[in-house]
Amino acid sequence: MFKKILVAYDGSDHAIRALDVAIDLASKYNAKLDVVEVVDTAALLGMGLAPIPGEVIQQVYNKAKTDVENAKSKAQQHGVKEVDAVVLEGDPATAILEYAAKNGSDLIVTGSRGLSTFKRIILGSVSTKIVEDAKVPVLVVK
Repeated sequence: MFKKILVAYDGSDHAIRALDVAIDLASKYNAKLDVVEVVDTAALLGMGLAPIPGEVIQQVYNKAKTDVENAKSKAQQHGVKEVDAVVLEGDPATAILEYAAKNGSDLIVTGSRGLSTFKRIILGSVSTKIVEDAKVPVLVVK
């Protein structure tokens, strides 16, 4: 049924639950799993605050890379044979949807909430935008 599953990941509790569901589905369907975390550079750079030092931005990228690599390892430990760990940048929902379309994902799994509370209050949730705009099924894990 599913051959390529994308899980949106950010290390939050909701994302961990989404990862667990995605791992379970990928194992059952022998599907490829893409673990994707998006660094929201606009939020980092454009909030009208004092300039953010380059080393802080690098720390955010390093955390994202560690997150997806740990998620990849967890998936492999649970029997998922083909797993990619990817860090993207940009608007999270847009980057996830573009990656899914470009890479032929046939299911997107996401948590119902992530780490970007401030942005969610102002602009709406990432999962809501993914559900509204995705061309493939989306599973939102509470």
